[in-house]
Amino acid sequence: MTVAELDQPEAYLGVHRSLTGRAWRERAADPELVRRHQLSLGLSQPLARALASRGIGHDDGPDYLNPTLKALFPDPSGFTDMDRAAAILVDALERRRPAVVFADYDVDGASSAAQLVRWFRSQGHELSIYVPDRLTEGYGPSPAAFRRLKDEGAELVVTVDCGAAAHDALACAAEIGLEVVVIDHHLMRGDEIPPVAALVNPNRPDCRSGQGRLAAAGVTFVLLAALNREARRRGLFGDRPEPDLRQWLDLAAMGAICDVTQLVGFNRALAAQGLKVMSAWRNPGLKALLEVAKSQGPASVFHVGFVLGPRINAGGRIGRSDLGARLLSTDDPEEARALAEELDGLNASRKEVERQVTEAAIELIERQSNQADAPVLVVAADDWHPGVIGIVAGRLRERYRKPTIVIGVDRAANVGKGSGRSQPGVNLGRAVQAAYEEGLLLAGGGHAMAAGLSVRPDSIPELREFLCDRLAGEAEAASAADGLEIDAVVTTAGCDRGLWQDFQRLAPFGPGNPEPLFAAADVRIERPMALRGGHVRCTLVDRSGGKLKAVAWRVEDSDLGRRLLQEGGAIHVAGRLKPDDWQGREGVQFEIEDAADPRSV
Repeated sequence: MTVAELDQPEAYLGVHRSLTGRAWRERAADPELVRRHQLSLGLSQPLARALASRGIGHDDGPDYLNPTLKALFPDPSGFTDMDRAAAILVDALERRRPAVVFADYDVDGASSAAQLVRWFRSQGHELSIYVPDRLTEGYGPSPAAFRRLKDEGAELVVTVDCGAAAHDALACAAEIGLEVVVIDHHLMRGDEIPPVAALVNPNRPDCRSGQGRLAAAGVTFVLLAALNREARRRGLFGDRPEPDLRQWLDLAAMGAICDVTQLVGFNRALAAQGLKVMSAWRNPGLKALLEVAKSQGPASVFHVGFVLGPRINAGGRIGRSDLGARLLSTDDPEEARALAEELDGLNASRKEVERQVTEAAIELIERQSNQADAPVLVVAADDWHPGVIGIVAGRLRERYRKPTIVIGVDRAANVGKGSGRSQPGVNLGRAVQAAYEEGLLLAGGGHAMAAGLSVRPDSIPELREFLCDRLAGEAEAASAADGLEIDAVVTTAGCDRGLWQDFQRLAPFGPGNPEPLFAAADVRIERPMALRGGHVRCTLVDRSGGKLKAVAWRVEDSDLGRRLLQEGGAIHVAGRLKPDDWQGREGVQFEIEDAADPRSV
């Protein structure tokens, strides 16, 4: 056992190394805080403990369990340049200036653009939408794009989910007399604020809003409140009703969930209340997308993150980049249906491209000497589609439990485009920035958990060696700390609908509020079955004879999957409870995340 491993908390159920290579630990909680939550909020002990373990203090419990906009909505004026941005946009409304919303090509950009378009439409003014093409234009505004918009008659451009770091493009806009308002949330380098009419970003160095966790869709929703306030001050609601912003909470929730933001504070309220609004399925685009995906029911994080979000993103990944923004903005059910069907088809194609690249990347890793044992995986090949390399990097990170960079090489252009995903404790963005400063990259940057880069193909081996050397220490410590934090031990008989519903009071789940993880000790596997897609289904049986349906996703060719396909012999399992409503049964199933053999933990 290494020194780093000795510093870790005591293993839960004695599991120091599971079948996925992780230690299990009980999620830490202050016993006194647990008791106070039980008494003041009337919670069961396991639920009170889960609340305390998520860092929720005694006074914050009520708002956490019932997050409301009234209690958590920030003052728009607390955002630097928010009032100025609102004044510029209401001026544009009053003067009917030709204005364009310039959006990023992902869900956050699309849902941000749709909010602005819908607010202006409610006031009788239509905004145009421009989304750059991922392959030909790259991310964010460019001088060429701004010149094009200016030539086409635009007087004002509002960038959403991009623009804060586009110094060259913003300088160009200033030169050609194109007014720009930036609505963004990405980290900014240094203290320099680019020349722009207004820049609203809770992560700009001089913003004191304390809302740096928001996605762009959340920042845009606050902007809508500022627009209402400014328009009300000018008396613009005399001949038409003031827009009820709550109708667009579904769009704010889309951005918050799909951009994988921390679901705490105001952001948690946006997600929770937005899912309630979404459940009515009044947005024609979301309703059409749900129907073509053959899904149904009240909106959930699952719907947003795994049904709707990937389809909206598919346009920007391998299709037309503006499809998502158009879908979320339209009020025409027929147009919504056509766009939804196109996105659904693109998503099917995206999944096939992703599968091919993932399989090829795994084969390369396994074949290359010592690659799988390296502290950082850097895998590259010709013609891997740049629209899927980020997803593939995430898949490989899950499989190998280490930072991963996937690079698609364009030989004709002599450039490789890469995307990376990291493990907690390994700052991949900082290392990529260091590689850029060393001259190993054409471009590169990001944050701790994700990064992007451009590199000459012949520099890839040197880049791999640089990153492995630089991140070896962080990766070793992260590997030792890598573990599952368990909320409670349960029996198969105790895993029922009541337990699931009790813990649903902590929803919505996401970063900052992890979905509860349960462990079941000494269970047997019965009737294991390999499913299409590499999934494994089985039944868990404990010593008392209680039975529980279970499934594990994409594990068939892993140590975990191979063990689950074996009957006999007790094992410990860890996972999440999920509703099982097949044929109206209103039961639950256990979604297995990990397992451990008690004889070799």
